[in-house]
Amino acid sequence: MKQTMHTRRQFLRTSMLGAAASWTLPVFLEKTFFALDAMAADALTQIATGKDGTILVVLQMAGGNDGLNMVVPYADDIYYRSRPKLGLPADKVLKLNSYAGLNGKLTGLKALFDEGHLSVVQGVGYPNPNRSHFRSTEIWQTASDADRNESEGWLGRYFDNCCAGADPTVGVAIGEEMPQAFAAKTPTGITFSEPEQFRWRPSEKIEGRMSAEESFFRQLNGSAGDEEALLAASEGGSIAAIPGKSKTDLSTIDFLQRTALDAQLSSDKILAIARKYESNVPYPQGRLAASLSMIARMIAGGLPTRVYYVSQGGFDTHAGQVNAHARLMGELNDALSAFATDLKQQGNFDRVLLITFSEFGRRLVENANGGTDHGAAAPMFIVGGAVKPGLFGKYPSLSDLDYGDLKFNTDFRSVYGTVLDKWLRAPSQVVLGRKFPALPII
Repeated sequence: MKQTMHTRRQFLRTSMLGAAASWTLPVFLEKTFFALDAMAADALTQIATGKDGTILVVLQMAGGNDGLNMVVPYADDIYYRSRPKLGLPADKVLKLNSYAGLNGKLTGLKALFDEGHLSVVQGVGYPNPNRSHFRSTEIWQTASDADRNESEGWLGRYFDNCCAGADPTVGVAIGEEMPQAFAAKTPTGITFSEPEQFRWRPSEKIEGRMSAEESFFRQLNGSAGDEEALLAASEGGSIAAIPGKSKTDLSTIDFLQRTALDAQLSSDKILAIARKYESNVPYPQGRLAASLSMIARMIAGGLPTRVYYVSQGGFDTHAGQVNAHARLMGELNDALSAFATDLKQQGNFDRVLLITFSEFGRRLVENANGGTDHGAAAPMFIVGGAVKPGLFGKYPSLSDLDYGDLKFNTDFRSVYGTVLDKWLRAPSQVVLGRKFPALPII
């Protein structure tokens, strides 16, 4: 948007009309032009795309991430008394300040924090928290109050209000279903996970082998193997992703139009864009890393996408949490570290902002099965070249609980509002329905 407005000013100043009028223009008309220019700069319709503007990546940690073991209150004795088996030893925690530190598996994220590229927002939640996976996910994805039901997602409202006429790929979600965050009055954005969902015809075999295109897609976005799926199921990882309700009032014609828009992202187009860039950054194994690798290729290839959406599942750790959560933290760390390194090598790190969220945190006290139960407040990570690093918000008190749950002190919509206003240059009050306090994270 800024670049577009700068170009307009240059045109006005260098055109024949601008040159002829520059010294004769009455003051009141000059002020009028400047006023119109300012209004245009704040217009709802977005001109910048993912090719030339900022990009948002939303990472959903589905299942209810245990924020207490991600950002650890290592200096609080209550933490260790409440978690005799699950409490992480203080000497294994990566210290952020004199009270809290990162899970020891998050070495790459600690490096980003030290470099000034990671913000940690503590105690994030909302009033009257709901402990149902599906309802709480719906609240986070629609940015609604706990006592209201909304059909459109917060990103869908951004698409409706700010991206009229944009390419269908203005929003790209990688997964089996469209997240409710993308639900909009005017269907916008695409969702895919398997090549068959966005190719014009079935893949052709070449001499009994997969085609290069098929192999390429499977390499980028392959499914978890049987061993990985079994491991996840046995360690509390039964929830892979929660899209939220996806109610639609589309007519048959609207649905067909939406399908046609999705089909525009043909295999040829994806392949052409993805092959523009081949990273030399080694990504680890796993679905999250594969998804972030694909997103990095899309960004490098110039796909005009403003918002990408990806999920990491398995965080419903009611039992056997020690190994399960450690594995999830390792996967998160390794995937995000590779993604950040990749974007830096592209020269795109300063244009990309990644935020994490989970539908709720876990309770302070561990349960009898070596796990934790559904809670409330939890931290969010904000990663990018343009973030203001540090810890934001207060760590929830472990001695002042809400029926065993941490009390939130930062409304998640303050994070959304800040991202909309400061990053996507969109009017948060229009998208969210009202103004929330901004955070100094960008």
